[in-house]
Amino acid sequence: MIFSKKEKLKRTVTIKKDVRDGILSYCKMNHPNECILILRGKSRKGNILVDGLVIPPFFHTGPTFAGFPHSFLPLDTSYIGTVHSHPTGLAKPSVTDLHNFFGFVSIIIQSPYEDGDIFAYDRDGNLLETAISSEQS
Repeated sequence: MIFSKKEKLKRTVTIKKDVRDGILSYCKMNHPNECILILRGKSRKGNILVDGLVIPPFFHTGPTFAGFPHSFLPLDTSYIGTVHSHPTGLAKPSVTDLHNFFGFVSIIIQSPYEDGDIFAYDRDGNLLETAISSEQS
């Protein structure tokens, strides 16, 4: 029997343009507090497509935190991760962000919430390649 190392998939995140616009608008509306949203989409062979957003039930936010109780979410296989803002800092995941990882991807938006302020991470805090799709949802 021959054992071989399984090649690790290169993961990419594609966000539909209207979803990206919704995320950026939501972050700007909630500034200076953090905001949080649930990402909807699909994940296939390392390719993650974000095609929708959900406002989490019973979410709580402040200038340095944003979260929600996962136990109140209905079972929905289209939930693929979360997006939240970092109003005062860089878009690097904190230890708390990594401990509260949900789904396949965590997207962090840093202030001032423009196109170049979007960063996606896997559950280990590794930066993922991010693209914007011109298709509308």
